[in-house]
Amino acid sequence: MIEEIQSKATRRDQARQLVTDLEMRGHQAFPAFMECLRETGQDDLAELLQSGDGAPLPPSIQVQPSLIVLPSQNPKYTEKPDRPDLTAPVVLPLRPGSLPVPKPLSPPSEKQRMRQNRPRRDSIQCYKMDASPCGICLIINNVDFEPASELQDRKGSNIDCDKMEKRFKALNFEVIVKRNLKSKYIRHEMSSLAKRDHSAYDCCVVIIFSHGTEANHNRFPGAVHGVDGPAVPVQIITNYLNGQNCPSLQGKPKLFFIQACGGGEKDTGFEVSPDEVEPSLGGIDDQTDAIPLSSSSDSLSTSDELDARATLPTPSDILVSYSTFPGYVSWRDTQAGSWYVENLDLVLEENVATDDLVTMLMMVNDAVSQISAKGLYKQMPGSFNFLRKLLYFQSSQS
Repeated sequence: MIEEIQSKATRRDQARQLVTDLEMRGHQAFPAFMECLRETGQDDLAELLQSGDGAPLPPSIQVQPSLIVLPSQNPKYTEKPDRPDLTAPVVLPLRPGSLPVPKPLSPPSEKQRMRQNRPRRDSIQCYKMDASPCGICLIINNVDFEPASELQDRKGSNIDCDKMEKRFKALNFEVIVKRNLKSKYIRHEMSSLAKRDHSAYDCCVVIIFSHGTEANHNRFPGAVHGVDGPAVPVQIITNYLNGQNCPSLQGKPKLFFIQACGGGEKDTGFEVSPDEVEPSLGGIDDQTDAIPLSSSSDSLSTSDELDARATLPTPSDILVSYSTFPGYVSWRDTQAGSWYVENLDLVLEENVATDDLVTMLMMVNDAVSQISAKGLYKQMPGSFNFLRKLLYFQSSQS
């Protein structure tokens, strides 16, 4: 019962859950609890629970202690306290009629006996993340695009790259940086990473800075462009490191951070109460990481459709964090770097010693959602999370 009780947010709710559970544990459970209260000198509390709101209960639902053999022990208190112990858990009085009427105890069913004998397991575990180095972090930074690709150079991307290189080195990762890769070399680097022996590592990280677009998929949406123009679907990139293609990473977290557009549509947001957000403006020279879709830089795409339903079993131990929601552009300041990476770096710096990865990514989502480009356009990061456990990075403070 303890896990369900402790899962409640407040002491009041925990007390309510305790009493509720006692009422459902058979006709002897609540009288036994009352007897325990009296054995430990908490007669006032026992009387309060037995009488509900202070008025005597009808005889039909009066709770009478059953004759239960209890282990002999010295009472915790030798005399009745003058007032209830305010440091003890608060137990709410029961409403009259809420106590069960004692009735003959029926023998437990086969399913109940199996449930009672089932070994207790931790509800959520944590990934092992204490190897040194913790793992390999591959960063692909595409900045200078070939003219034939019809994609603009990504000014400010080197700022993002430098931030993530320093951050993941501080998190005890072996960082490898590759710059300006054509699409076939993106695949080549992923293949080389998958062929490495990761047995001594606990994790693997891939960070990609490039232009992006939508792509057909059945697990992870989006695609990233090589500097020559062709795009590599994110799903293919993640497949290189799944359990089948990279056995030494089986059961270990594989993290992908994608700073690229998920499409060409621009999000203008919606109005909320001023108390809901603390709006901030983007940089003076914000650009997107989307492929050009029309002659007007501010036109909206009407052909983009969201396609994020998984149709095949999803791989475990993989998390893909996108700088923007599928179908929308991702903003980058040419002088300060992208909104997503700037806030990801800041959140990791301030919270890595205390919070798990998924919690920190929600902090990033909140921070980025409050920024506006040109006073109009918004951005919403998001993740496709198939991790099985909590993930805490190493930190110098831990």
